[in-house]
Amino acid sequence: MGARARVSLGGRGGNVVLPRRQNLAEGVYEALKEMIMDGVYNQGARINIDEAARALEVSQSPVREALVRLESEGLVIKEPFRGYSTAPLLSKAEFEDLFEFRFVVEPWAAARAAAAIDDDKAGLLTKELASTPSAPKGTSYQDYQRMASHDHRLHDLIQQLGGNVRMRAAFTRTHCHLHIIRLNYGAGMGSAALREHRALVSAITSGDADAAETAMRTHLEASRSRLAPLYDRSSDRPSVGGG
Repeated sequence: MGARARVSLGGRGGNVVLPRRQNLAEGVYEALKEMIMDGVYNQGARINIDEAARALEVSQSPVREALVRLESEGLVIKEPFRGYSTAPLLSKAEFEDLFEFRFVVEPWAAARAAAAIDDDKAGLLTKELASTPSAPKGTSYQDYQRMASHDHRLHDLIQQLGGNVRMRAAFTRTHCHLHIIRLNYGAGMGSAALREHRALVSAITSGDADAAETAMRTHLEASRSRLAPLYDRSSDRPSVGGG
């Protein structure tokens, strides 16, 4: 990967590592994303393009390009005459709406995937499951990024195997795993999710559509239960998380 530059930007303060030899645009995108996920940029904080470019020792162009990508993921908001700022964490209503959507589309997709399973498709699921054999212990974005990527890939693969292109596209546009893991990550959460993933893949590869639907619903219910306590009755925003 080569030498790495360590930079520090506003918010709560903190260091972000930017790979020197990585594709520049991708490296800037990942650096800014890391700062948002870790709360270096607090919720609602303005992202000064000049400051970010100086700190990362790049021109403004890759910073602007990265911010456009982050806006498409819902991590930053662009406002007229103000520029870019970090998006707030999911509100309680948004959290509930997101899981309501997932309960509609994901158990159905898991059942469809099980009904259409064959050796090649089972191999794809098994390979993805093997990509992350254990949950990371650290709680920074660099620590859990691999787990977050696996989570996204597995659920997207199940959507793909479910066979409904429009449903998969709608699911992708939610960037649900990114926003959910931004709320909070703990090693216990990751370990539990991996256990549920193993049960889910086992159910789908068995070809039992009912079992697959149940396994997905169980996983979603457990995921929601792990995060719901972040919201108390006095606030519409979570009490902890990235910012």
